[in-house]
Amino acid sequence: MNVIEVKNLKKHFGKTKAVDGISFEVKKGEIFGFLGPNGAGKTTTIRCMMDFIRPTSGNISILGMDSHKDSVAIKKNLGYLSGDVRLYDKWTGKDHIELVEKIRGKSKNVNDLIKKLNFNPNRKAKHLSSGNNQKLGLILALMSEPEVLIMDEPTLGLDPLLQNTIYEILEELKKKGTTIFMSSHNLPEVERVCDRAGIIKKGKLVGIESIEDLGEKRLRRVEVRFEDKFDKKDFKFDGVENIEEIPEGFILTVRGNINPVIQKISQHKLHDLEISHATLEDVFLEFYEK
Repeated sequence: MNVIEVKNLKKHFGKTKAVDGISFEVKKGEIFGFLGPNGAGKTTTIRCMMDFIRPTSGNISILGMDSHKDSVAIKKNLGYLSGDVRLYDKWTGKDHIELVEKIRGKSKNVNDLIKKLNFNPNRKAKHLSSGNNQKLGLILALMSEPEVLIMDEPTLGLDPLLQNTIYEILEELKKKGTTIFMSSHNLPEVERVCDRAGIIKKGKLVGIESIEDLGEKRLRRVEVRFEDKFDKKDFKFDGVENIEEIPEGFILTVRGNINPVIQKISQHKLHDLEISHATLEDVFLEFYEK
């Protein structure tokens, strides 16, 4: 069953084609990542889904209802996190929470969320850091245990420990049947938590991948410096896209499974080793340029 269906969505601002004819579906109980660099059209798509702005053309349905005609009914069963959380400066976190409870009823999980996110609900919003601002936005989106969650960059401004906490919360919700749509420009984040990902670039959907398939396209940069002798010919495995020589070692660009490279490196005495993910733009250039 598809909980979200977007068909040939276009949103133009004058001559600017912010979203240009994208289509995708999100299944019940799925975590669907919407992956792309800043300015790709992720937030514009979400604003159309939320009926905050109207599409130039195309159709969007959520829970079998039209996102515009049935906007009020949809929002009764939907949690939303903006990419730019806006709060009432003079209100405390508790004030914001109580407002949502007046609209949606008493929350069963709000105290648990406050504890997990290490959030102080008694501080006024104007005194909150950007990270705490994001925490409150997350609490407000999650506290009603909605049937559908739409989240724009959910871990923005959070430290790695709290990011992992959010991933755990989302996985718990998925087990309960919640359908989650989340935008991100962070490839490792999408790989960590999502089932599938739609990849958007310059307003166009350039691919929809399962996370397993996306992992096979993953690029890593491996910089290694040796303390003993080495021969770069030993590192010409399948998936090694490029070998760049540097003093005392080299830099490898590796696609997919990195284990053969690591096993070969481990046979040497090392001075230094650094492994990093290629940028999202590198992934686009490598696999979606055509």
